Amino acid sequence: MYEYNIIMVKENYIRSDAKMMAILDYWDGVLYYPILIIILTVAGLYFTGKTGFVQLRMFGESIRVVREKPATKGAVSSFQALMVSTASRVGTGNIIGVSTAICLGGPGAVFWMWLLALIGGSTAFIESTLAQIFKRRDVRGGSFGGPAYYIEAALHQRWLGVVFAIALILTYAGGFNLLCSYNMQSTFMAYSFYQPDSTPWIIGAIFALIVGYCLVGGGKRIIRITSVLVPVMGTVYIIAALLVILLNITALPHVFSVIFADAFDFQSILGGVSGSCMIYGIKRGLYSNEAGIGSAPNAAAAAMVSHPVKQGLVQMLSVFIDTLLVCSATAFLGLFSGVPATEEVAGALYIQQAATSVYGHFGPLLITICMLLFGFSTLIGNLYYVDNCIHFIHRKMPSHWFVILFRLVCIFIIFIGSAMSMAAVWDIADILMALMCIINIPACLLLGNMAVRALKDYQQQKKAGHDPVFKAADIGLADDRVEFWK
Repeated sequence: MYEYNIIMVKENYIRSDAKMMAILDYWDGVLYYPILIIILTVAGLYFTGKTGFVQLRMFGESIRVVREKPATKGAVSSFQALMVSTASRVGTGNIIGVSTAICLGGPGAVFWMWLLALIGGSTAFIESTLAQIFKRRDVRGGSFGGPAYYIEAALHQRWLGVVFAIALILTYAGGFNLLCSYNMQSTFMAYSFYQPDSTPWIIGAIFALIVGYCLVGGGKRIIRITSVLVPVMGTVYIIAALLVILLNITALPHVFSVIFADAFDFQSILGGVSGSCMIYGIKRGLYSNEAGIGSAPNAAAAAMVSHPVKQGLVQMLSVFIDTLLVCSATAFLGLFSGVPATEEVAGALYIQQAATSVYGHFGPLLITICMLLFGFSTLIGNLYYVDNCIHFIHRKMPSHWFVILFRLVCIFIIFIGSAMSMAAVWDIADILMALMCIINIPACLLLGNMAVRALKDYQQQKKAGHDPVFKAADIGLADDRVEFWK
């Protein structure tokens, strides 16, 4: 009787798990096709046209302004704001996300990632410029802002700003940290000591304890070390991928032909849209570069610049760094290696096997180290955006006990994420990210003309030989609508 009860409990658990996955899969599919694919495409093309292809035309200017230093000593520079947003963008998604897209959607997903980054650059420019225009001054003379703030200040809809802030908190403290934790532990699947029933929980507990140590203020040294190691490992990772490409350079025509042939196989795409290379490319590209979801503007608003357009250009550059550089490195590492991209190896295992083809036993270890450093910086960086939105909802710093309770919840999420299924964590992250997009992009469409006018003002000042300085009146705004720029 006791054994019968255990069997029944297990069967009920399996049934409920299957029902939950069916619900997640349904909403994931609906939100991306047709809703988000239309919103992202229309917004990207609209902003590209309105700005006159700003992402291509002013690419050189974006590189120039990122080197500028703020006039006030100790203020957040454009480069520092770029690093904050890039630290969030460049993470486990650049490795696991790209691998999953290729293995489950096909090599054509790489093309759709490139296309999303190209048109998404203009969306990133608009949302970050708006964040700068409507940012607010903090008590130390610095600044803060983001979509929640420009929705409240420009659209006069605080309730919608609160909804967006809640969506961001759920996405970054919940969905993305669940996914990041799972991705980090999945890199250990290639090792003989990995036991599916116990290893994920052990690794998840270790991650949760380290992040918890940092959140309570004891991890400043770890954060400082990581902030140095992550850029170094990012460079090492790209160089390692380039070496694989160079050693297999004769495969270059074949790799590009496979990517483009699969990307434009519309018979296959239309035969199963939700699982096609196009949808996987859009999903994983959006998760990786974050253009349009409203996260990077929170970092962009902190930069002290003379004109909002400067930071818009810098955040546009971050999209290209993420997708056209790091994501392409992962895609080429896999495709040039010749390792078959199958459903069974989707995730870290595919890239680890690809690295093994050139680097032998050191290959999986290299990918594991990169994943852990990228993942750890992402777990910490995600909470930067969350704090900004908590501040917006409360209008002031929340109570000490609220902060403690919230951080304990974040730590618990990291713990359980490591032992969840790959399909579940990706679906949850995709759905929550889609909700942010559905709020932020329409807001950007309604307010986009302000960013476009700011761009024209910037160009006119540059043409006159000046270092552009922003005045609200120059784009038709009253001073009382732009708190920081009064």
